[in-house]
Amino acid sequence: MDSDLAILYECKNGTKSINLAVKRNIDKFPNDFYFQLDLEEYSNLKFQFETSSLNSYGGVRKLPYAFTEKGVAMLASVLKTSIAANISISIMRAFVLMRKYGLYFELTKKYIEILRFHFETLELNLLQYLNY
Repeated sequence: MDSDLAILYECKNGTKSINLAVKRNIDKFPNDFYFQLDLEEYSNLKFQFETSSLNSYGGVRKLPYAFTEKGVAMLASVLKTSIAANISISIMRAFVLMRKYGLYFELTKKYIEILRFHFETLELNLLQYLNY
């Protein structure tokens, strides 16, 4: 959510800084990088987290934006805060780790399939041996 990212990136003007950075670099934020919640989505979110109502005193004035992982990475590259560069580096490292874990999972899955095949073969051979 834009409000969480504003805190994370230490934006002095909160979500205003986030929204301004996106507007100034709109060509870097296609639809799969971020989207604005509709009223129903916001109501569900507000209910889950017990947050302020839209347009109420002290509440948010505009529907919030949500960013995908790609949008978060791009936002880190366009913001001008001192922490944004460090967060961008951390995001890239996290993606590398996720890819490594994904590869490890795939290798483990293949190894289990090989073991299952060998077990089924041994089981079949044992059953044939016992039947004779």
